[in-house]
Amino acid sequence: MKKHHTYKFNPHTLSYEKVKTTFVDRLKKISFSVAFGIVLGVVMLVIGLHVFDSPKERKLKRELAMMERQMSNMKNVIKRNEAVLADLENRDNSIYRTLLEAEPISEEERLAGMLNQDYGDLDGYDCSALLKQTTKRLDDFTKRLYVQSKSFDEVFKMASTKKERQEHIPAIMPLEKNSCSVISGFGTRYHPILHYRRMHTGVDLSAKKGTPIYATGDGVVEVAGRGDATLSGYGITVVINHGYGYKTLYGHMNDVKVRHGQKVKRGELLGHVGSTGLASGPHCHYEVWLNGKRVNPVYYFYNDLTPHEYEQVIEAANQENQCLS
Repeated sequence: MKKHHTYKFNPHTLSYEKVKTTFVDRLKKISFSVAFGIVLGVVMLVIGLHVFDSPKERKLKRELAMMERQMSNMKNVIKRNEAVLADLENRDNSIYRTLLEAEPISEEERLAGMLNQDYGDLDGYDCSALLKQTTKRLDDFTKRLYVQSKSFDEVFKMASTKKERQEHIPAIMPLEKNSCSVISGFGTRYHPILHYRRMHTGVDLSAKKGTPIYATGDGVVEVAGRGDATLSGYGITVVINHGYGYKTLYGHMNDVKVRHGQKVKRGELLGHVGSTGLASGPHCHYEVWLNGKRVNPVYYFYNDLTPHEYEQVIEAANQENQCLS
């Protein structure tokens, strides 16, 4: 191979002279070429990394785009399912539980345990806010779905025993409607013996001494007679436990025809009207207890009254007057 030489013009001698290349010159030239190549390579690498994606990056970007689409679809699915669940909850409270005379489930009960969830483990990501929001919606939905499922179990059980419930819940007047008069209703009334106004926790049905008193629903007799100190003012008394949270009290009776622990049916004779205890005349003091709380008894007279008679009873019971006991 023919070797090439480099010549340089010398203006003093007006001739071309051969350039002698030393080892240092060669080393500098090689170093410059290598350095330039490295710099050029780095520049090209940086440009390539920012402009062109690697196969792994392209794969990750495809996966990220797919996950974003799935997240968007998931939000739409959650939204549709929330609407369906809200409709079920509304039907449960306003239809099923209303027909079965059960208390509706409050919003607080449906979300109990979910309002203060900690999602700190989702912090530190670019999409932390979205992850927290979606996770909370899923958690709330899961909780509400669980509560609704338990509610339907309860509603199904109540529906399967509806006939039994209807027979046990107080639903008639304790005296025949043509044999008595509503003298005093539920609320603050003036007591004829104690001579001051106090809460009257039942309804007074005035009738002749000896008028029959009947059970207003199926149940078991808990008290038949004078009772304990808490019932002393009622005189001879009968208390019936109807189940399902209901109890009824029949006070100031002349006599009792049932015994403690006896099972009774609606319309069965309990005893007769009297004036025992703190009473100013013969009558039946009648109370309805629901889950330990005394409620207005006239709202449970619907089974043997016409709408017009029921309105008359309600109006008479709401009169501000003197009670009989």
